[in-house]
Amino acid sequence: MTAEIRHIVYDIGQVLVHYDPLIPFKRIIPDEEKRNRFFAEVCTNAWNHEQDRGRPWTEAEAEAIARHPEEADNIRAFRANWPEMIPYCYDDSVALFRKLAASEHDVTLLTNFAPDTFSICRARYPFLEEGRGITVSGEIGMVKPDRDIFERHAETFGLTPEATLFIDDKAENIEGAKTAGWHGIRFIDAAQLEHDLARYGITV
Repeated sequence: MTAEIRHIVYDIGQVLVHYDPLIPFKRIIPDEEKRNRFFAEVCTNAWNHEQDRGRPWTEAEAEAIARHPEEADNIRAFRANWPEMIPYCYDDSVALFRKLAASEHDVTLLTNFAPDTFSICRARYPFLEEGRGITVSGEIGMVKPDRDIFERHAETFGLTPEATLFIDDKAENIEGAKTAGWHGIRFIDAAQLEHDLARYGITV
């Protein structure tokens, strides 16, 4: 029997908002080999998530520069060029989110964008204010897929875990939500998402 879903939680990054650091960095570091090394060894995905755990950006930046002084200019450019890294939102999945938010469905948002990054998104895309609210995990020192962030989100918005459905593009985050007692849908595209929502009896 399909579970009764009363709450829908959207992840923001890569489900509603496109984020790609290569957009400015193909210009900033034109050489592909050097650029690949920069992301593999300096401003790695793990390092970027770590600074999102509530540390001041200046502290994380200084630490990276101390480890890689030869990359100081590129490290500073990493966050300075975030506006270019967030170029657009996905029209079809945003349209589906807005329909759900405008209907009787209870929709909230969850993101592990750093607060400064998220402020850019919020200013650029007013639709992010249309759900019932947003938990920014970086602001509370937690990053998905830690179970705590899902429990904190549920507590903040009064969600019932077993009646909550989480939508994200990353398998590890879906597993994190399931560990916290939620249901999960792996986002592929808006058409597949609409189909998957219908399996839970959710239509707009």
